[in-house]
Amino acid sequence: MKPDVSRRVFLKVSLITLLGPRAAGDVAAAREVAKSPEGLTAYQEGPQIWIRWNNEVLTSYRAHPSQKYPYFYPLAGPRTGLSLTTETSLPWPHHRSLLFGCDRVNGANYWQGPVSAGQIVSLGPQIGTTKDDSVEILDSCRWAVPGQQPVLSDERRFIWRMVSPEVRFLDADIVWKAEQDVTVEKTNHSLFAIRVAPDIAPVNGGNLVNAEGRQGEKGTFGQPSGWCAFWGARRGHGPVEGVALFDHPSNPWAPTPWFTRDYGFMSPTPFQFQNQPWHLPKGESVRLRYRVVMFAGSPEDVKLPTLYEAWSKE
Repeated sequence: MKPDVSRRVFLKVSLITLLGPRAAGDVAAAREVAKSPEGLTAYQEGPQIWIRWNNEVLTSYRAHPSQKYPYFYPLAGPRTGLSLTTETSLPWPHHRSLLFGCDRVNGANYWQGPVSAGQIVSLGPQIGTTKDDSVEILDSCRWAVPGQQPVLSDERRFIWRMVSPEVRFLDADIVWKAEQDVTVEKTNHSLFAIRVAPDIAPVNGGNLVNAEGRQGEKGTFGQPSGWCAFWGARRGHGPVEGVALFDHPSNPWAPTPWFTRDYGFMSPTPFQFQNQPWHLPKGESVRLRYRVVMFAGSPEDVKLPTLYEAWSKE
């Protein structure tokens, strides 16, 4: 027997010995993934789901119970494979790539700070329907201060779509439910948000624009819009790529004002711009829909307005 094969057998037996009989099925599943690396593939390792294209990483949904909240990282650019988002970066290193959270909820913080201040805990993500060009991820989460009863819950459904060699979508459909009477105070840290990679942020030569054509933080901050996008040359001299966030017109506050920063942050959120606290009575819920577009070239190259118009009618 060849040495490399012997080593694989040894590792497999060792894993089963350490983890028990269930590991045999996990090893078999991993072996099947290795046999079929072409096209769109998805697999799960505990609380983490990986999506690949021709064996190159596209994204990973990370939902370990020790985290502040579940999040996606990376979001691979169509041309370079470099992530269009940063998992953590100065300033404000608490941002995690692509996230859904909120600060100042019944006095707790489900956005930043220690887990003890508030935590969004996944009950265990699952891979849903998988097709040749799409992968579905399902998850249920509970929002609570550790040791206390949940204040909120959410049911989230994500679909990753390979649209073309130049464009990829990540659709989010979230039902956010009050498990107690909920009050959200004025905060700039709320709801669906993206922290982009530093090289496509305006402070480093990148670009930020909204659906109305307003540029940069100065032009987009606090402005209601259907979408915002960052894009630029990768690492200052490489191919141009970008990422856009679409806010669906059926969302409760649409057209929603945006919280944007030239260092690379964007989120459609009403809570920074409200005059009164927002209330959600126990048992009631809101549905939130977003689309993340990862694209090669500029917004004009991929016709972002046309993509938004088509999606807004779904």
